[in-house]
Amino acid sequence: MDDEATRSIRESYDRVAEEYTRRIADELQHKPLDRELLDRFAKQTRGRGDVCDMGCGPGHVARYLRDAGVSVFGLDLSPGMLEQARKLNPDILFREGNMLSLDIPDGTLAGVTAFYAIVNIPRQSLPLVFREIWRVLQSRGLLLLAFHTGNEVLHEEELWGQKISMDFLLFQLSEIRLDLEKAGFNIEEIVEREPYPDVEYPSRRAYIFARKA
Repeated sequence: MDDEATRSIRESYDRVAEEYTRRIADELQHKPLDRELLDRFAKQTRGRGDVCDMGCGPGHVARYLRDAGVSVFGLDLSPGMLEQARKLNPDILFREGNMLSLDIPDGTLAGVTAFYAIVNIPRQSLPLVFREIWRVLQSRGLLLLAFHTGNEVLHEEELWGQKISMDFLLFQLSEIRLDLEKAGFNIEEIVEREPYPDVEYPSRRAYIFARKA
């Protein structure tokens, strides 16, 4: 992914950050399976070291993990999103960062959550993202990845009344699994579900628990 695409994504999320937060910050209340999977992730990472919520947006996943006793910080490309996350969660650290080049030392994290964090990343860039996540995890560190499944690229020029320019990508589960395995992960579990009506975008969802081999 080139610098121009990265800048466009950052600026687009900055523009919609306030409205995005208003619509999304409480979404876990309406998603019981997501909460169940995050509880399982928390149980396996709590007390083992720091966890990073990548692509944290307004910080709702990080909030859930902190309330479950996890030592968590959030990372996002968008300063506007980070501003919203800090307002809502003053007790959690939020940092600006890019998943394609993480400013995190090797082997330091007990876990990583990435809930729809890859939705704007081109398919050809995913192997680099997964190698970076593998790099920063401790031995036996755990990744919980959530994404939209399908085979589409949706280009949007407007969202909630704001001008943006972003692609939203749906990925084949088999391709994501292969990319994770090539990056050095063992796939421990895959969970799929249909969208929750009237709660979220109507796409099928996949969740992968992947362990650093």
